[in-house]
Amino acid sequence: SGTAAGPRLLDVIKPERFTILPNTAGCYTVDDAVTTAHLGRELLDTKLIKLEVIGDERTLFPDVTGTLEAAKILIDDGFTVLPYITDDPVSCQKLEAMGCPAVMPLAAPIGSGLGIRNPTNLRIILETVEVPVIVDAGVGTASDAALAMELGATAVLMNTGIAHAKDPVAMAEAM
Repeated sequence: SGTAAGPRLLDVIKPERFTILPNTAGCYTVDDAVTTAHLGRELLDTKLIKLEVIGDERTLFPDVTGTLEAAKILIDDGFTVLPYITDDPVSCQKLEAMGCPAVMPLAAPIGSGLGIRNPTNLRIILETVEVPVIVDAGVGTASDAALAMELGATAVLMNTGIAHAKDPVAMAEAM
């Protein structure tokens, strides 16, 4: 399978063995995020979607209003929505109330590696929602990941801290 250029992603990462989480990363409007979610569901036969509606091109901060609107549309359409959101406790509470099974507040801007810029907000989120809290974006070091877990986060997503490390394998092991 695959092409002369090489195998396709789904030839290597088999959906029957791994859960692949479609993502609306790069979407700047509610309509684009909803359409992308539908494409992901069609391609991968999954109700799961990591929802990102980006509000600022430079920082990649989420558009809170757009995220809330898209989450409602997708939940009403049967999706299991995992939203990337700011570290705003009220927004996280609203997402939980509408049916999101987890919330994914940022620690710092995507790709910045700045660590948890506002541990107080993260703590408030953890105290005021009952769904899992997954810290998403800005974690740059193993100590950042440890702090997120010490605060009570269920999980931490990371990419840049590992991808940009001098020794990515060692950093991944440290994380």
